[in-house]
Amino acid sequence: MRALIIVLLPFLALFLQTTFFRSFSIQGAVPDLLLILVIFYSVFNGSTKGAVYGVACGIWEDLYQGRIIGVNAICKGITAFILGRMQGEVFQENILVGVIGVLGGTIINVALLFMISFLAIPGFSLNRAILADVVYHGVYNVIISAPIYIWYLRSSRGGVLREGQSI
Repeated sequence: MRALIIVLLPFLALFLQTTFFRSFSIQGAVPDLLLILVIFYSVFNGSTKGAVYGVACGIWEDLYQGRIIGVNAICKGITAFILGRMQGEVFQENILVGVIGVLGGTIINVALLFMISFLAIPGFSLNRAILADVVYHGVYNVIISAPIYIWYLRSSRGGVLREGQSI
């Protein structure tokens, strides 16, 4: 059951972020639920599993959005690997771990996206609109990460995401 939930969560996250949360955008920005999910998975399962999950979720996002295939996979995989290093170093029951992890993960992910865009897209430059969107996006991610982290923590300790969970 756990494996099925872990496979289905990215589909649900991407569906919600592209439909439901579009109605509640802040200056056009919506939360990156897929990134939040990847960060939490990495914090609870470590850098190697997190990186693999990040790459898989990134490929799914790239295919869903129909843009350049691999950009989100690379960015989410690297972000997951970096944040997965926290697994044994933090007290996972503290909600600030999730919130600060999402803030840091959002910054890392956006920085990687900008670096790839700068290197791959001729004439790419940052402007105020892009930077404002990043700020709104980051704030939205942080706000929504607290309740998602509480659910993820409870599910991984005694619910459907617990290791060894069966039907």
